[in-house]
Amino acid sequence: MRRYCFQLQLRSERMAEYRERHAAVCPEMLRALADTGWRNYSLFVGEDGLLIGYLEAEQPLAELQAAMAATEVNARWQAEMAPFFADLQGAHGGTPDTGFFELTEVFHLEDQLTQHDNARK
Repeated sequence: MRRYCFQLQLRSERMAEYRERHAAVCPEMLRALADTGWRNYSLFVGEDGLLIGYLEAEQPLAELQAAMAATEVNARWQAEMAPFFADLQGAHGGTPDTGFFELTEVFHLEDQLTQHDNARK
């Protein structure tokens, strides 16, 4: 299972509305994410608007993004969400799903424990 983490920056004046919108995401969007392979997907936001996303998947991130881009609900959702963000980095069309900054994983507890335990055998 691959793990992905990304960051975006919310506009401070839109943070409350962003939280409200994510408290009840439409079932069509939830189903599209699940059907295209997004697992254990979470979003975290700091008081300064820093948004961190985390997900797990079998596929490369580019494939996940392409699968979502092929859904009708994603185009609507991304258009609705774009105004909530500042500085969409490298975005194609200025959408959050293409404009986030992917973070590199440098530590994972279970991976290192497994390596350590296997080395002791």
